[in-house]
Amino acid sequence: MGHVIAKAKLYNPGDPSRNLEVELLVDTGSTYSWIKRDKLEELGLKPMTRWKFKTIEGKIVERDIGEVVVECLGERATTVAVFAENGDAEVLGVHAMEGLRLEVDPVTKQLRKVEALLALESYNPSHEDLEK
Repeated sequence: MGHVIAKAKLYNPGDPSRNLEVELLVDTGSTYSWIKRDKLEELGLKPMTRWKFKTIEGKIVERDIGEVVVECLGERATTVAVFAENGDAEVLGVHAMEGLRLEVDPVTKQLRKVEALLALESYNPSHEDLEK
């Protein structure tokens, strides 16, 4: 499919005056966005906790995670950011893309706004339906 690059702006959620423009590889196989540690620290962000991740090679790695505000194509959302270390790619993951209401257009191979979000219309199951 080729590479899709997202031009984005990152903000410190507690101090939006601290921001940084970045280019991230769009990775629909990555749940979370991975941003180099030094860039997140430049924004004044600190890790909230540490999680384990399984790499594409099947290796288990531990990384710090935190929250960052990301803006792309005029949309803005708070998302989970992995504090990427040396050797880690910087990517825009699915969690951020869904929060921003963005998707990759399979024809143009470009990032685009989603026309409408999926939703379940009013559904009122009967008591009998719930017991099945």
